[in-house]
Amino acid sequence: MKTKDSAFKEIYEANSKRIYRLCFTYTADEAAANDLLQETFLKVWQNLDKFRNQSMISTWIYRIAVNTCLTYLKSEKRQAKDELTPFIEENEKEEISGKKEEVDLLYKCISKLEESERLLITMVLDELPYPEIAEVSGISEGNLRVKIHRIKQKLTELYNRYEKL
Repeated sequence: MKTKDSAFKEIYEANSKRIYRLCFTYTADEAAANDLLQETFLKVWQNLDKFRNQSMISTWIYRIAVNTCLTYLKSEKRQAKDELTPFIEENEKEEISGKKEEVDLLYKCISKLEESERLLITMVLDELPYPEIAEVSGISEGNLRVKIHRIKQKLTELYNRYEKL
């Protein structure tokens, strides 16, 4: 039988990259994403004994991370960040090239989506199976497919608009 420490280590190793990407998608800030990653896994550690195996553990962790990110966004003062964003983006453009620039543009476009859309597209990018995404988001799989199709169209439009600038 595994100890709580070894079980947690396996869970962390299997899920931390995906959860970091989710946190980064919500914050667009590496330091904040790392803080939210730590906060998420602290909650996982504290509540691991309460996990009832009614869903996949990755689904449970994703839900904790989403709630942690949403709480952070509600408490964060967005106005100061919004005022700095154009300045930061200008500096980043000088440092970025090739694929990284395209990925950054994709994340910039994702950040313009509504919270629920960001959650869904992040899970798609993390290659979560649709049934798991449906469970995390609380919508039917059929409705999920329609929403994801619309989100992809919206992202394509945003991406093309930014690419022309």
